[in-house]
Amino acid sequence: MPSGVRDRAAAERLEPDAATRVVLLGRQGAGKGTQAERLAQHFGVARISTGDMFRAGAREPGKWGDDLCRSIEAGELIPDDVVVAMVAERLAQPDVVDRGFVIEGFPRTAAQAEALDRLLRPSTVEVAVELVVPTQQVLSRLAGRRVCSVCGANYSVALPPRRDWTCDVCGGPVVERPDDRAAAISRRLALYEEQTAPLVDWYRATGRLVTVDGTGVVDDVTKRLLAAVEERRDTTSPER
Repeated sequence: MPSGVRDRAAAERLEPDAATRVVLLGRQGAGKGTQAERLAQHFGVARISTGDMFRAGAREPGKWGDDLCRSIEAGELIPDDVVVAMVAERLAQPDVVDRGFVIEGFPRTAAQAEALDRLLRPSTVEVAVELVVPTQQVLSRLAGRRVCSVCGANYSVALPPRRDWTCDVCGGPVVERPDDRAAAISRRLALYEEQTAPLVDWYRATGRLVTVDGTGVVDDVTKRLLAAVEERRDTTSPER
């Protein structure tokens, strides 16, 4: 491809309005994973889950494994330098550069949000959606959540796999996640209030925050999310 064509193609990928870039915020157990997947499918973009990235990294030896495993099991936030480096690698991949993303689990602090903005320059996050679910409902969801230890498929005590806690997708064992045990849940929710909740104010101050009720039937929550994101994009993007 001639260099001029390559340069134009690169410039088009970097246009701020050429891709969808959505951050999904909320307490652990608010349903961010399910809704991020649905939003990503709707907009035809990558779903980025830092939780999935961390758990995958913790299973592998090398630069991430030991530190990630210790932090996850204790219910601690992953150190900024580690999480920003992992996210930066993912954001540089062609599917994200070309089409955008829906990301959940990151950022969790204002410092991480500023780092994300730097990584995306000259583009930016279009909208940050706060998915609001009452604390008691979040606690109930987390206590009942289960996951396949092989492929990561999600289940719950209320909606288990069809056969004896064996994954319907791959046949792996379905277990309680280490970070869904009582002590880790309490620590994670406390950390959210202490460090992550101020992030909502940060995005509000930058004019990119919308708040959506995350309670009720999953399909209804999806409809509310899509309506909020579309309205925000229509308001801020003159070409749409």
